[in-house]
Amino acid sequence: MNPDTTGRLRPALASTLALALGACSLSPHYRVPTPIPAAPGQPAPALPDTFKAAPGWVPATPADGVPKGEWWRLFADPALDALEAKVVVTNQNVAAARAAYLQARAVVAEDRAALFPTVGATAGVTRSGTLASRGTTTATTATTATATPTTYTAQLNASWAPDLWGKLGDTVRQAKANAQASAADLANATLSARAELASDYLQLRGVDAQIALQADTVAGYARSLTIARNKLAVGTAAPADVDTAESQLDSARASARDLDRQRATLEDAVAVLAGENPSTFHIARADWAPTMPEVPGVVPAQVLQRRPDVAAAERGVAAANYSIGIQRSAFFPSVSLGANLGSTSATLGQLFAASTSFWSLGASAAETLLDFGARSARVRQARAQYNAAVATYRQTVLAAFQQVEDNLATVSAARASHADLSAAANAAGRNELVARNEFQAGTVDYTTVATEKAIANAARQNLVANEVDRQTAAVSLIAAIGGQWDDAPITPPTP
Repeated sequence: MNPDTTGRLRPALASTLALALGACSLSPHYRVPTPIPAAPGQPAPALPDTFKAAPGWVPATPADGVPKGEWWRLFADPALDALEAKVVVTNQNVAAARAAYLQARAVVAEDRAALFPTVGATAGVTRSGTLASRGTTTATTATTATATPTTYTAQLNASWAPDLWGKLGDTVRQAKANAQASAADLANATLSARAELASDYLQLRGVDAQIALQADTVAGYARSLTIARNKLAVGTAAPADVDTAESQLDSARASARDLDRQRATLEDAVAVLAGENPSTFHIARADWAPTMPEVPGVVPAQVLQRRPDVAAAERGVAAANYSIGIQRSAFFPSVSLGANLGSTSATLGQLFAASTSFWSLGASAAETLLDFGARSARVRQARAQYNAAVATYRQTVLAAFQQVEDNLATVSAARASHADLSAAANAAGRNELVARNEFQAGTVDYTTVATEKAIANAARQNLVANEVDRQTAAVSLIAAIGGQWDDAPITPPTP
């Protein structure tokens, strides 16, 4: 290539590259949509400063020593801590979301590469010739091959489509927004799996407590049956008392077996969430010591920053916004630049000599002149897709507020009911003791004992159920506010 020509081309290529990389976008200027749509002619309503289900709920500090984000440690259960640690490693829904996130990141890298030239090289060696026929006799002919000299070739080529109208840049920005949405999806999948695991585990421990209560109940009914039979033998009890005692004992044993079924179901659910085989997974029974955490309060505006599903929906809006610019760019011509530098020689030693080298530069442009409205239709599609993404984002925000309100109401109701249920269980226990003593003294029949036993057992079971409800409601509330105590940007968890 002539050095003077090269010197003249360099500034032009550099200017074109700068223009392409800095091309303006044809996408509308993006702004995060208002979370709640405004009425026609009215400004968008402001977010409330508090929740109606808990007007006094103010920001609080979680228990000391609990790392931010590790909210399950508030339940002070080492077995739960160990299971939660497995979620980011072996939960297959989380693994799928992580793979989708890595795929989205790769798409960003691929789209970014389109902003720069593509360079290739080829090399070859060719030897060719002709086949000639000559007569030898009248009956036969002979064929001889004539070869030409060997040809050596080498060529370097480059092509580039400058991003004059911002299509490639918008494609990269759209891919980035999709990758950010995928990161939020991964965080949401992880939060959902951890919250579901914690809820199932806490319910399992509650069932363990109910099993222990039911075992005591079965033992008590067995003792009562023995007493009833002894009293019948000496004529101080009626046969109906024995029948009633037997019926209660059989029913209590059946209830115990149903609790075993419930525990097995919850244990299998925990196994799947932890990425374990339910056939070989087992959680040992343990004494239940429920811890009731205080969930730090947040105001509605913070919910939008904390919840990964809201973040994913907002990034979906941004991606749809860039799609409008991508479709708009189709109304403008596309430009391609190409360059070749090569050499052809009959000898390998002369392959890169000046006399055997060649170069070429070229440019082309293409423009659609008539498409009968296809491009305009694609722009309208992109705008409709953007409006749908905005609606999805707003619906996600409203659902987030609903979930927080619902779970605040559940937490408040369960907390308020605990004192009453505890008092009822204590009173029912005292009544049961009185009825049993009176039956042994012969002053009441067994029907009275059976009634008081049933009431006391139900009261104790209700108290356990309330404590489980309080714990699982706390888990649901934690998930509803995003699972983290800080407002740091959403980052995907690492195994």
